[in-house]
Amino acid sequence: MDVQQQAIADLLTQPEDRHLAFVRANTRPGDLAQTLAAMANGSGGTVVIGMRGRQVEGVTDADAMRAMVLDAALACTPPLVLPLPTVATHSGATLLVVTVPSGLPHVYSVNGTYLRREGSTNAPLPPDVLRRLLIERSETSWDRMIPANATLADLDPDKIAAYARRVGPIAEADPLAFLVRRGCLVRRTDPAKGTHDLIPTNAGLILFGIEVERWFPQAEVTLVRYQGREMSDEFLREDIRDTLPETARRAERWIVEHMRRGSRMVGLEREDWTQFPLGAVREALINALAHRDYTIRGDSIRIMLFSDRLECYSPGRLPGHVTVHNLVNERFSRNETLVQALADLGLIERLGYGIDRMLRQMADAGLPPPEFRETAAGFMVTLYGHTGDDRADAGGADVAAWRRMGLNERQIAALLFLATHQRITNRDMQELTPDVSAETLRRDLADLVERGLLLRVGDKRGTYYILK
Repeated sequence: MDVQQQAIADLLTQPEDRHLAFVRANTRPGDLAQTLAAMANGSGGTVVIGMRGRQVEGVTDADAMRAMVLDAALACTPPLVLPLPTVATHSGATLLVVTVPSGLPHVYSVNGTYLRREGSTNAPLPPDVLRRLLIERSETSWDRMIPANATLADLDPDKIAAYARRVGPIAEADPLAFLVRRGCLVRRTDPAKGTHDLIPTNAGLILFGIEVERWFPQAEVTLVRYQGREMSDEFLREDIRDTLPETARRAERWIVEHMRRGSRMVGLEREDWTQFPLGAVREALINALAHRDYTIRGDSIRIMLFSDRLECYSPGRLPGHVTVHNLVNERFSRNETLVQALADLGLIERLGYGIDRMLRQMADAGLPPPEFRETAAGFMVTLYGHTGDDRADAGGADVAAWRRMGLNERQIAALLFLATHQRITNRDMQELTPDVSAETLRRDLADLVERGLLLRVGDKRGTYYILK
């Protein structure tokens, strides 16, 4: 049994509750919408479709059922943006698993009714609970707003097509209809003219727009690299003004190109190192793009790369009930449409476990945990990385261990040369230490071979040495 099958088997052993619901394949979209909204008004949950109570029935058309789930989410007010349902199998039957994320930014209703899960049922929210929830989730979602004078022509059809291909058949069948389900487009009807138009939301424009800078000059990322540990007059800078997915890719490439890197010898093995774990850098960058407050104009995301750290500043303080002290455990999406679209593109984890991953990756690399700090008007993530000095001395190799082995400086120089060039000859040795006799250098190399550090290849003038 693979991991997915084991996970669904474990899920089906649990009783229905406020976080878990089993529904039949012939459930009505309206009833499903109520369950989705009820979970969204709580702390999220999972809906398994194809069940009759605890009995597995299965679904006959998974693609059609997926479309129905997205339509049910669209029937909520405001429309609920969900990850694509996943297909699972159990006892030879096909099931559909729907995840309702925690930390959603709105209070959701279906046909004017606000619901919550009570045990295994959906029940109306009591007035006092509804009032408190409306206060807690009072933020207006910027990404679902409609900018004035925006039209479908402002979106790049090639970017939409590429996104649909990434999502798969459910989006490729009708990309524009899928963007409506994702909250990137809205349908606007003019009864007087008898027209039905598709209008992009802020999310649609910032994800797929032709001229993003025209609409959102604040959607800029500034990258700066300083040589030392403090700001100085000498630096490299790049400003990126593009759609959100392309900004993420370009910014990541820039950081990778400009962070420190090197190699060292660990015993007899060569080990390459980078200043920061790439996964942690990506999490910091994508979280800044996905969760920043885009209502703040005149400020941009700023990423500053120093010799010892990376600082990632995002405009806007932490959203909702999230604080610096609880952000590892709590979830809240300020821009749920942006988060889900970036998840569709494989750039972010929809369920919000990026902070956990960042902590783990930094620890695995032997680095301090990220530092999270709120400023007067924003949020700062600092990653402290390898400086080069902490990895090695003299060119990025562990020469202290070699000295403990009794190697002389000529032999250490030879091993450092090999760490970069993969092979060394007698002539290379002579160029490294021109004042030393050829016979002494030959004995140095022979000693490294005898110690089992090097392997001699070839004969006479064609002889060279490699790490064993």
